[in-house]
Amino acid sequence: MIIIGSGPAGYTAAIYAARAGKKPIIYEGMQPGGQLTTTVTIENFPGFPEGIDTYTLMDNMRKQAESFGAEIRTGQVTSIDVSKRPFRLTIDDTDVVTDDVVVIATGASARYLGIESEKRFIGRGVSACATCDGFFYRGKTVAVVGGGDTACAEVLYLSTLAQKVYMIVRRDVLRATKILQERVYNNEKITVIHNAQVSELQGADALEHADLVFTDGHHETIDIDGIFMAIGHTPNTAFLNGALETDEKGYIVTRPGSQQTSVDGVYACGDVCDPHFRQAITAAAAGCRAAMEIIGG
Repeated sequence: MIIIGSGPAGYTAAIYAARAGKKPIIYEGMQPGGQLTTTVTIENFPGFPEGIDTYTLMDNMRKQAESFGAEIRTGQVTSIDVSKRPFRLTIDDTDVVTDDVVVIATGASARYLGIESEKRFIGRGVSACATCDGFFYRGKTVAVVGGGDTACAEVLYLSTLAQKVYMIVRRDVLRATKILQERVYNNEKITVIHNAQVSELQGADALEHADLVFTDGHHETIDIDGIFMAIGHTPNTAFLNGALETDEKGYIVTRPGSQQTSVDGVYACGDVCDPHFRQAITAAAAGCRAAMEIIGG
């Protein structure tokens, strides 16, 4: 079996499959370790009461998979043909490999602002997951960019930890459901800034300020210790080119109660088919389920 992706879902699928003698092959992709490695420390993965460095966690998963016989290869799957078995996978637009079983664990990429200064502070003040990194900002001042349900949920969660939370919204209204809007506006710790976008992030070794530009042209600077992007995720499914059923946002659709996709023999697990939870532990669980389905099948 071939596993596409080397995050918690892919590695867990490999561990279970390798222990069952399936000799899985993992293609790492462009980001070995997956999106989890865009943060520094994870404190909500079970078994690590003091937290664990994300690179260490993913390296441990990799070594565990290899210890049972999984083969890990560099390279990115750039296209796939699932019209018949064996399935054909093209690696880096050059090499073709075939197999009867494929597990897709390519994850989803968080959308960022796209400004140059943002890259400097990823892991040092810039995050795309309040559940993952919010704990590090207890008693501090943070901001959330976005105006939908996800952004409101992040803001409300952070308000239980931080001293003050700014919500930066580019429109004059929130897009979130009414009940979430009410909770945000009624929370004394939250200040909603409408009609604004982040134009620049500043700081020395870590994030210290965010420059805002408003629709009327004026600028303001807010002092913050961290900023969270809640402007959506993009599932990494472009390489499928329509080969599998996806939803309107591009997430792979799996069958009810299964990790099986619309094509027999092709499975999906982790964030690539989960637009809701997007946690390392739920991705790992889905990788386990995919492997157990395959082993049982």
